[in-house]
Amino acid sequence: MKQNTLSAEKRRKTIMSVVLTIICIIYVLPVFSVVLNSFKLNTFVKTETFALPTEESFAGWSNFVKGMTFGNYPFINRLLYSVFITVVSTALIILFTSMAAWYIARVDSTFCRIIYYLCVFSMVVPFQMVMYTLSKTADKLHLNTPWTIPIVYLGFGAGLAIFMFVGFVKSIPLEIEEAAAIDGCGPIRTYFSVVFPMLRPTMISVGILEIMWVWNDYLLPVLVLDINKYRTIPIHIQYLKGSYGTVDLGATMALILLSIIPVIIFYLACQKYIIKGVAAGAVKG
Repeated sequence: MKQNTLSAEKRRKTIMSVVLTIICIIYVLPVFSVVLNSFKLNTFVKTETFALPTEESFAGWSNFVKGMTFGNYPFINRLLYSVFITVVSTALIILFTSMAAWYIARVDSTFCRIIYYLCVFSMVVPFQMVMYTLSKTADKLHLNTPWTIPIVYLGFGAGLAIFMFVGFVKSIPLEIEEAAAIDGCGPIRTYFSVVFPMLRPTMISVGILEIMWVWNDYLLPVLVLDINKYRTIPIHIQYLKGSYGTVDLGATMALILLSIIPVIIFYLACQKYIIKGVAAGAVKG
């Protein structure tokens, strides 16, 4: 009986391994296709999409050069815009939402509960419902530049961040903060000296998720920014067109590959922190 149970368990694990392997292959296949086509001539990208590059179709590094030199502005400008917006937006989200979450978790009032539920509700509101109003509001408030769009990202990223931070703050013993108050720490010093360092697991998780979102985001910058002056990498890829609207797919694939490599490396290096941070906020809270 025991042997039959072990045999059934072994078959179950084998089947699960096969199913998960197939799912992984399905997810990796598009990335593999991008890598292949980034080294092909434009004509062969359309006709031999999933074929390996041959001597006839191999384009070398020309697609990367073409994509990086396309347009009136240097590619380095697009890169700097994306890096600045991503870093500043993530920093603002982590700082302000962690402070707000600490206040919400510690002040048990109707106002705080309403704010918390509004933040949670914002996570399920489709972006398409507010994008036109957002575009007009951003223009009126002069938030339509790379230096000010992080404020817009702060508003849209606050829901998930506050949800995760509140769950973790509730797990921090209140006695620690009371001891800091007895030692003469005010609220600001208590937060930055005591609470802020303890939020590190969730901060890393929130930071990773927000970086992946902001770096790859296309819709919000194209609605808010003046795309004739300011273009992030996703916008630059979208407008990689020649005369009569023709698209160089080889150069497009090359730039897509360049744009996803940093995110993939960053995610693989930090993925364990995502699991730890989400578990800490969900289980302890």
